[in-house]
Amino acid sequence: MAGGKIRVLIVDDSALVRQILTEILNKDPEIEVIGSATDPYVARDKIKKLNPDVLTLDVEMPRMDGLTFLSNLMRLRPMPVVMVSSLTEQGAAVTFQALELGAVDFVTKPRVDLAHRLDDYAVEICEKVRIAARARVQAQDRRPSPAPTAKPIAPAGEKYSADVILQREDPRRHFKTTESLVAIGASTGGTEAIKEVLIRMPLNCPGIVITQHIPEAFSGPFARRMDSIAAIAVCEAQDGQQVLPGHAYIAPGNRHLMVVRDGARYVCRLNDGPPVNRHRPSVDVLFRSVAANAGMNAVGVILTGMGDDGAQGMKEMHDAGAHTIAQDEQTSVVWGMPGQAVKLGGVGKVMPLEAIPAQIIRFAEERFR
Repeated sequence: MAGGKIRVLIVDDSALVRQILTEILNKDPEIEVIGSATDPYVARDKIKKLNPDVLTLDVEMPRMDGLTFLSNLMRLRPMPVVMVSSLTEQGAAVTFQALELGAVDFVTKPRVDLAHRLDDYAVEICEKVRIAARARVQAQDRRPSPAPTAKPIAPAGEKYSADVILQREDPRRHFKTTESLVAIGASTGGTEAIKEVLIRMPLNCPGIVITQHIPEAFSGPFARRMDSIAAIAVCEAQDGQQVLPGHAYIAPGNRHLMVVRDGARYVCRLNDGPPVNRHRPSVDVLFRSVAANAGMNAVGVILTGMGDDGAQGMKEMHDAGAHTIAQDEQTSVVWGMPGQAVKLGGVGKVMPLEAIPAQIIRFAEERFR
């Protein structure tokens, strides 16, 4: 790249998909498609010859499947990869395995029958390629865990704050005996970061609410995948659902997740209002609701992600007396959201990902000393 355009190699066995992706990416002044490949063997030769900055990779291809190719690539020649996935249960499972292997992000396959939505799709894939080009990619030497049996980027336009969903309130007074609550927000690289936190949570941990920028078709499979590998129970949040200790609740794609008080209980509320910071679900919406309804009894965690969603909400949690943690730059795929939260002064501790789970528990236990 070195100051020039982001050089992209497209790997997909569909000639139509290759054509659509090439046309979309080449229209972006910061991106140049330098070639395409019909399968991993052709891709391997073109990577050596063309030295691309970013690879788009189909998960289902002839001669060698995308996961096997990605595993070899991230072990021998790590580079930023954006997966192109189908909106199916199997497509979601394979995509999460790809992210586990080191892919930076994913987009869904372009649907030519919805030509009027291709403009929205173009915004999404170009943005993700730009993010991938700046991401930290490390060599991987592991296989994905077995699959159990996204985030739509809103069109460019006015950027709304959390005010369009709920007004900022002064934190309510809370007794020290009120249950602790953990709120986590993430975007690019977040599915793996969230996994690393959840698999280290003990059964007696506080209730956890999570907003990850993810497509509607993928949030359910993501929650089920986390439930299959974590000791605690993990589910896609439902409106009116009580937040219980030892449970985690993931925001459904395309719906904002909030927490409200119902007597002494915390309850999930879902909202279909406008995107906030061009995201639905929005981390700012979740964090603002937690600041107002849990205050000093909450722990806020902001993980890897592009942009600034969650930064203002974390500052509000911090001002309400909550403990706040940001993932550090070295372990983040993209240090956008955590970095902005630090910049706003809303972060109490900046830590590597592997240290965050233990710190969450320490903070939660402090409330009852």
